[in-house]
Order: sequence, then C-alpha cells, then structure tokens
Amino acid sequence: MTEPQIIPFDPSPKLNLKNFGKVAVMFGGSSAERDVSLNSGKAVLQGLLNMGIDAHAFDPAEQPLTQLMAEKFERVVIMLHGRGGEDGSLQGALQQLNLPYSGSGVLGSALCMDKIRSKQVWQSLGLPTANYIIADKRSFDARSCGAIMSKLDNEVMVKPAQEGSSIGMARVNSALQLETAIQDAFKYDDQVLIEQFVDGTEYTVSILSGKALPSISMSTPRIFYDYTAKYQSDSTVYRCPSGLSNELEVMLGDLAIKAYQALDGSGWGRIDFMQDKLGRFYLLEANTVPGMTEKSLVPLAAKRSGMSFDELSLAVLETTDMCR
Repeated sequence: MTEPQIIPFDPSPKLNLKNFGKVAVMFGGSSAERDVSLNSGKAVLQGLLNMGIDAHAFDPAEQPLTQLMAEKFERVVIMLHGRGGEDGSLQGALQQLNLPYSGSGVLGSALCMDKIRSKQVWQSLGLPTANYIIADKRSFDARSCGAIMSKLDNEVMVKPAQEGSSIGMARVNSALQLETAIQDAFKYDDQVLIEQFVDGTEYTVSILSGKALPSISMSTPRIFYDYTAKYQSDSTVYRCPSGLSNELEVMLGDLAIKAYQALDGSGWGRIDFMQDKLGRFYLLEANTVPGMTEKSLVPLAAKRSGMSFDELSLAVLETTDMCR
C-alpha cells in the first residue's frame, strides 16, 4: 500500500509574538477530567513559554474569572477538559469579559460536548453514525433493557451524554449488564447514550484551523479504548500514518471537517471514528479541547505533519484570533 502523502503544516507567516499580549493558559478546573487537564495545561504552558509567549497558569478552581481582568490578561488558551471547560459555559463567560479564547465558541462547544445532540445533528445531515437509543434518568425503566439489546444487535456502548475521556463508559452484551452500566452512567449524567457497538478499528482525525491532520488508528487489548488505555496503559498501540490508502485518508479528513463544522466546531479539535469489518466509517464523537499530554493524539498527528509540540501550542493560541 502506498503511504499517504503528508502535507507539512505551514505556520502563519511573520508572527509577531508580542501581539498576543499576556496569555492565560486555563487548566485544572473541577470536572471529572481535572487530572488530565492539569497535564495538558502544564505541557501547553511550557510549550508557549518555549516559543516566547508571555503565558501564565490559571486554574478556575482556585481563582474567580474576574481575576483575569484584574491581572490584565489579554487572551485565554482553554485547556480545561469536560464540564465547565468544553460545554460552552466558560466560552460564554469569556465573551462577556470580551476576552479572546482558543477553540470553538459557545454553540460549537455545547453541541460537541453533548454526544446525543452531536449524533442527532449528524443523523439529520445524513452523516454516518451508529444506531442508538437514549436513556433518561427521569423515565428509565430497567425492564426495557432486553428490548434495547435486541434492537441494537445485542452489543452496545453505554456513554454519559456529557463526559469525556471515556469516563462512565461501558461495553456490554446482556440486558443485566446494560442495566448496571446505565445506572453507573447516571452517576455522571441524567441522559445516557446507548450506542450499537461497531466491531472494528478506531480512528481519530485532528483538525487545526480548518485543516485535517494525518489520521491515527488505535488498538488496545482492553475491552475498549477506555480511560486506562488512553492515559495509563503502555499496551495501547497508535499508528500514524494509520495505514489508510491516500483515497481513504482524504475521505476521512473531509468527513472529519464536515462533521466538526456541522456542530459549529472551530479553531481546533478532534473527531473520532470507528471502521467496521466491511470498511464503513461511523462518527463517534467530537472533542473541542482534546488532550495535550504525552500520550495524546493531536500532538502525535501534528508531529507527523512536521510540527513540534511547541509549534502546536502556538497554533492553538493562534485560534484565539478567530471571529465568533
């Protein structure tokens, strides 16, 4: 198979780093993904400092947002994962403070954070996504689990609607397991996505300033690509280039951009896919603030495009100049 052609990333010409002013790198927070956020934020902060940016750490769990104005910050790089960082609430607050920020705006952040509404938008546009059923905590009846399993081909993924990093997720293949998994997921969210399991290979495509970076394929000996596989295990295998043909690489990149734009995603982000045994791709979810740790996927794809981590950090900062 011919290896896909990789187009090197071309940074903005003649950047005047002083134009960015005093930059707050916001990380930590109080979501279930705080630990990952701390790792991402510290790495990006160091990357920006290495590039000569006047960057400073800012943890909203330890100081109020009004401190951004008191300390005369001029823009914000958001490295908060999960609720309070990716769901649109922080973006709205920063807009009220008239502070430019990285990544997607209020609507894009809210839609991408919600796995159920993401799928509903994609489905309405005819984009490929697996069959699913929604469980609502207020009306869920455990007696329906058998019928749900039958409708979704007897193997499903259970996902809280608005959590990231695979928190609260489970792969199940029986009605009894489904009931337990749904109740566990209700600990994180009042709505739960029950998605037909797609047996195959997981892929991800990172997006930076409207361009798709090289795709990555992931494989793990674990039951699925869970929190441990993402951040703790040394047995997870990443392939970049992913092994797709040139034609499929371009197709997947185009689909990622179309799916992200459909949710009003902008700046930078990541779209995750599954490819089934017949070669068909299905959209899984969108991420507006992907991980930026040593095990994260966006830095791996950027490196394949010829970008160092420091250059990638600067490119994320550049998305603060986007109009919303």
